[in-house]
Parts: sequence; C-alpha cells; structure tokens
Amino acid sequence: MLGEKKRKSQNRFDKQPLIMFSHLADPHELLSNADMTTLPLYNRKYDESSQSRISIVLLHGFLGSATNWHSVARRLSKSHPVIVPDLRNHGQSPHAEEMTYAAMAADLEALLKEEDLREVILVGHSMGGKLAMEYALRHPNQVKKLVVVDIAPVRYRHGFDEVFKALRAVDLERVENRRDADAMMQAHLETEGLRQFLLQNLVKQETGWSWRIDPEILAAAVPQVQATPPSLEGGRYEGPTLFVHGADSDYVSEGFKPVIRRHFPQATFDAIANAGHWVYAEQPADFMHSLETFLEK
Repeated sequence: MLGEKKRKSQNRFDKQPLIMFSHLADPHELLSNADMTTLPLYNRKYDESSQSRISIVLLHGFLGSATNWHSVARRLSKSHPVIVPDLRNHGQSPHAEEMTYAAMAADLEALLKEEDLREVILVGHSMGGKLAMEYALRHPNQVKKLVVVDIAPVRYRHGFDEVFKALRAVDLERVENRRDADAMMQAHLETEGLRQFLLQNLVKQETGWSWRIDPEILAAAVPQVQATPPSLEGGRYEGPTLFVHGADSDYVSEGFKPVIRRHFPQATFDAIANAGHWVYAEQPADFMHSLETFLEK
C-alpha cells in the first residue's frame, strides 16, 4: 500500500555484508487461478557472521520489492541472518493471477521450509505487514516475534486509481531512459518520491524497457490487498508483537487498536515522530532504534 511521499533515507550503513541471491525465476511466468501451486520466491540473503541463528524475514509492501529493505537488512545482518523475498507478482518473483494473503502465506511457508527455518522473526511493511500477521496467525509456533510496520488488520479504502493510470501512461516503446517514463507519469502523480518508487519496477532488457510487475494483475488485486488477513477471524497470535508506525500516517489509528489487541494481545505500539507511511525511509534512525530495541528484549 502506498502512502505519503517516500523521502530518501539519510542513514547510511558503511559495512557491506554478504548478499546472496536465489530463485532467479522468470518473473513473467503466469499461473491460472486454478493452479494453486506455490510460487518460488526470488530472495536476497544477508549474513554478516551473525550472532543469532534466528533469521529475520523482511516483507515489502504493495508495488515494492526486496530492494526497499536493503539498508535495514544490512544493519540487521550484524546481529541476525536476514532473508528478504520478492513476493508474488513483485520484483523478480513469478507472476500469478491469484494475489490473496492465503496464497502469499503459502509461498512464504514454502520458502521457509526450503530454507529449513523453523523459527523466524517476521517484519512486514504495509501489505507485507498484513502478510506477516496472516502468517503469524497460521503458524504461531514458528514466529518467534512479529513486527508490523504502519498497517493494521483492517480493510482499507485508499485509492490506487491514479497510480495505475500513471503506470499505464508510460509508453514503453517511446521510453529511452527513466526520465522519459517519469515525465509520462507526471500528469497523474505529482509526488516525485512516489513516481521514483514506482519506477524501481522499470527495467531495461535487450529489447527495450519493460515493467517487472504486471500492472493489470496488480490493479485487479487491489481489493484483495486492501482486505483483512483471512486468518484474523477467530485467530490470535500470543507472541511478542510490535506495531511501529508513522505518527503522521493514518494507517494505524487509535480506533484500530482494540482489534489489534484482540488478535495480538502482546502488541505494543511505537509512533515515530515526523514520519508518514514510509516510516523506515523517512525516519531511518528512529525506526531502527525502535526495531532493535524490540528485538533485543
């Protein structure tokens, strides 16, 4: 889910950890709704001779990718192994018409099984936060701690019409560089930071420029992404949980806290000052302090 303007992080972490890549699947592979086979998720692994052997899994938001978490993953890899997947229909992972939280949770379960990760810490932003909640409700014994970033387990009504109009406005045959695509999007999206975020999905191939995402699949998936996690009904996750959110964001309001506490009874909250929906990019130092303090408890 998209929110306020994404500002460039002012934080820089100097030491580059080992980064490994796996599941270089064809991102344009398309599965029908009838095929419920889980998708192999492209992922990045960060490991800097970590002290802890409990891995942290970082889950990105709607229209994002694993690269959104790069600076955070580098920092966390000093204390934990970190794995950051591209979720289905995003980044370099395969495409499929099915885009429910149940399907995404099944993909994540298959990835963690393949990596033999029996205990994990889940950290998810926006759509990734809803997926993290869904997974924790389904597999409470596997999730040692849960961190949900600027999202609540409720249905949202935020509109994406202008976002998809902007994506469709890009005439790929006329694009020679990202500046061309950016200019084509401006009529629909005034916020430069949001355009730059979306343009991370634009890649140059031998035959020209193309989208890594399929805008039509994702546009059709908006109602599913906005929905509540399906396991919320009757579900509870009793493990330590942090809801960290931007104080200027409307995604986590006081009115949502009762439903959060009902399903996540150990939930604590941290509102980061001067931050909106993109809290980890807008206030990286404060976000990392909140996250690392929680992980150290």
